[in-house]
Amino acid sequence: MPDDRSFQAVTPPGEPRTKPPGEATRRRFIAATAAASGAAVVGGLVAGSPAQAAEAAPAEPGQQTPDPTTRPGRGSKHHSRTPEEKMRIVAVEEAFSVPGAIRQEEAIRRHMAVPEEIKQEWFRRLDDVTDLRLADMDANGVDVQVLSYSTPGVEVIEDPAEAVADARRINDYLAKTVAAHPTRFAGFATLPLQDPKAAVAELRRAVQELGFKGVLYNDHVRGHYLDEPQFRPVWAELERLGVTLYLHPAVVPADNWHVFDGYPVLVGPSWGWTATTGAHALRLIYGGVFDEFPRASVMLGHMGELLPYQMARLDSRYDHVPAEHRVQHVPSYYLRNNVYVTTSGVMSHAALLGAVHAVGVDRVLFSIDYPFESSAEAVGFLRSAPYAPADLASIAHGNAERVLGL
Repeated sequence: MPDDRSFQAVTPPGEPRTKPPGEATRRRFIAATAAASGAAVVGGLVAGSPAQAAEAAPAEPGQQTPDPTTRPGRGSKHHSRTPEEKMRIVAVEEAFSVPGAIRQEEAIRRHMAVPEEIKQEWFRRLDDVTDLRLADMDANGVDVQVLSYSTPGVEVIEDPAEAVADARRINDYLAKTVAAHPTRFAGFATLPLQDPKAAVAELRRAVQELGFKGVLYNDHVRGHYLDEPQFRPVWAELERLGVTLYLHPAVVPADNWHVFDGYPVLVGPSWGWTATTGAHALRLIYGGVFDEFPRASVMLGHMGELLPYQMARLDSRYDHVPAEHRVQHVPSYYLRNNVYVTTSGVMSHAALLGAVHAVGVDRVLFSIDYPFESSAEAVGFLRSAPYAPADLASIAHGNAERVLGL
């Protein structure tokens, strides 16, 4: 797959409610993108529904009235808190980039079919690791971000040696950032899975020497998936080190699905990324990864790429799987024991309730998906979630601290 091909899939923006003059709101962005290109992927930017409106927390006195062109059901900045209302917040899927680290990145960025002002704001915030980010965190009450390299990342690199060198460079850069702000940042490692043996060595270095809390990888390894035999040593090392792998969508698809022809809005975050990443996670289950490595785990963003809501269906069809292809347990077992779910990009209390009910409150972690989603909206969604304080604290920070060893 050429690295400079035209890419339809892009990550949704996450703009704060209070915008500089002339900055597009979410709905204006959708309209402008559709009018400008007719083919941009703006999935995840769904207009507000009555259910979302019902979930909204009322505006605090003196709070800015929400922009009527944005989605209903979302607050602006979180309200001013009294000391007893202070809740620690750890966000676990927060992107950064290193300018020039990935040779193919600029070509991929140029082909993103979104308005230039939106792209430039993303890139400005991705490339800034401290100033804009820390100000955003402080403004919205986010105590810690777990940083991970954005897509496109090393997964787009064809040459294994180049991938190894770039992964080390990115991990060293992130380690210096975390060391400079140890109470505000933690890190997920980047791995050069094009060379599984080198990836094991880099994983060991990243965790034991650099202090990273796990790995984030963007879906496929140039068309290969992590259930394949060559990646078993990586899973063995993940299990040995006791760290998780966050399985994230990739902006570069492994292949093109005919069902998406003529409907590029389906390719990316609105549906395609969920379908492909969720299917990848199911490959890990049905491929026996968690039978061989029962203490290994993955994190899935976007409310578990919708797999928690499919558990009953997956289990009901398990008896129809030929015996030679069955794993040791029904699929829901692995979703409740080897998978963690994060909230990134899905600010719906109905979805949160469903995920918690399906996998348990101790397996759901808060995330924003900065800078592609709004910290103000994500924190407002979290604070207004209909949970008892202890359960809300688990989602907000407790589970991340326990699972990631923060």
